[in-house]
Amino acid sequence: MQQFSTITDMRAWSRTQQREGAVIGFVPTMGALHDGHLSLIRQAKESATRVVVSIYVNPTQFDNPEDLANYPKTLEADLALLAKEGVDAVFLPTNEVMYPDGYATFIEIVGPLTDKLCAVARPGHFRGVATVVTKLFGAVLPDIAVFGEKDFQQVLIISKMVNDLNLPVDIQVGRTVREPDGLAMSSRNRRLSKESREKALGLPRGLELANKAYMDGERNAMDLIEKVANELLVHEGVELDYCDVIRLSGFAEVTQAVPGCVLAAAVFVDGVRLIDHIHLGAEHIGVEIDEE
Repeated sequence: MQQFSTITDMRAWSRTQQREGAVIGFVPTMGALHDGHLSLIRQAKESATRVVVSIYVNPTQFDNPEDLANYPKTLEADLALLAKEGVDAVFLPTNEVMYPDGYATFIEIVGPLTDKLCAVARPGHFRGVATVVTKLFGAVLPDIAVFGEKDFQQVLIISKMVNDLNLPVDIQVGRTVREPDGLAMSSRNRRLSKESREKALGLPRGLELANKAYMDGERNAMDLIEKVANELLVHEGVELDYCDVIRLSGFAEVTQAVPGCVLAAAVFVDGVRLIDHIHLGAEHIGVEIDEE
């Protein structure tokens, strides 16, 4: 497994591989790897002949300096996992490489994809995500990139960006991987104490209860949202950041749930921010949306 820390070296390796006929799959990460990341790597290996993983905690997507400082870093363990998975190359850029002195260019998506949910709760977050993903694409030169469904708003935004900018990258979506207790896998889960984790389980439990109510005929969005809130707000130290029913077609908030809607929520559990969602009446969402 080769390691690169500069854009020049990473790009040169990728170009050599592609000249030899390789298809490059790419999984961008911020490290602190878990089985959810590994599932994305395995998916990339199904479609590509070479797989690259990046590990970079991108400062421009954090709106809270404390959150950035506390983001878990486990580089040695991460590299061991990637080697075991048979990853071909790892891109490990520094802030100086990604944002050198005088850096002044950012990518911003406007419209319904960025006026709700995490875009409002974390101002500037998706501007940072779009910028760093574009820069990573420019360094790795992937044919395929795989992103996790758990961050479904991010997946939709990246897909839109790739389409709008005519970037030659096929975006694939990997399904959310959950712990045995139902909590969606996240690097932030490491920061949860045993007591905090018990509180956090109210998020997937509430989403499942809301989905069951939807399957039983409930369509009022507020009633579905209350199913989630009631599982979380009974605990001290839990704050609901947002909880909304979103119609994927046009990415619009709705008062009545219909087929093609997602119930999405973000919650702070003793200071740790977690996100999750459920596609009402189904198990999986894709990246295709109709904004008309």
